[in-house]
Amino acid sequence: MSKKIVFMGTPEFATETLRVLANSNHEIICVYTQPPKKSFRGQKINSSAVQLEAEKLNLKIRTPTNLEDQKEYEYFKSLNPYIVIVVAYGKIIPKNFLHLPEKGFINIHASLLPNWRGAAPIQRSIMNSDKETGISIMQIQEGLDTGPYMKQIKTIIETQDTATIIGKKLSKLGSENILECIKKIDNSSANFVVQNHKQASYAKKIEKSEAKIIWNDSYKKILTKINALNPSPGAWFQFNDVRYKIWKAKNSEKTGKPGELLDEKLTIACGVKSIQVLEIQKEGKKKLLAEEFLIGSSIPKGSKVF
Repeated sequence: MSKKIVFMGTPEFATETLRVLANSNHEIICVYTQPPKKSFRGQKINSSAVQLEAEKLNLKIRTPTNLEDQKEYEYFKSLNPYIVIVVAYGKIIPKNFLHLPEKGFINIHASLLPNWRGAAPIQRSIMNSDKETGISIMQIQEGLDTGPYMKQIKTIIETQDTATIIGKKLSKLGSENILECIKKIDNSSANFVVQNHKQASYAKKIEKSEAKIIWNDSYKKILTKINALNPSPGAWFQFNDVRYKIWKAKNSEKTGKPGELLDEKLTIACGVKSIQVLEIQKEGKKKLLAEEFLIGSSIPKGSKVF
């Protein structure tokens, strides 16, 4: 039987689940997403990926700046949803909203809870050199990702996996399983597992200051940072007061003083061994493969980067 669903999500990660729900026999009565943001220097207004997808699907869209507003509460209440599906919405759901849907709020979280609760689970799992990650389809309660989960699906983190790659894997897993989960909730066959809160770890938001490469770190730690921060915000270093982002690299056996350019192929010494840059972006320029960048490179062998 068709159910009235409110969907809440913001980034590209959430769009595949939105499409699956929109193409099911359920009715999406409203899509909540973060308000459009101004781009750098305010030249352009950028709608969220979910808003753009919802517009294509001709769905009703809501972009409140604050869910705490009483008028927003009354509007949400008037929707009278059967269930609310949340995928990376980006705001804490207020306590007084949680009892409104008949079957509550169900969240697709990008980690194997109780590991990596919070804003940046994909990035933190890669930076931590985790061997696996996954999704948790869970019930939202008070607290940050503390509710019980009804299903978890695992996936391996390969050595060269970036946040982009893992995000696509987890997005697909979530979208492939959400309809089954709604069906189980509807017929009361869902089994919710209470998290072991003593084992919880937290994936705090990535601060821009964390993106700076520390060349005294080992090559492994630097590579995981590069992968974790691709596509955003990008791991970076400075040379002659100009910032460069590294988007892709591999390990090298060469050694030298941390931050030293060891050859003409953009091999940079780390605290342990080194990395060879494969894709790089100079501040204000486009991304380039290393061989393209080196045609006009001004970072010669023996230079020190910071």
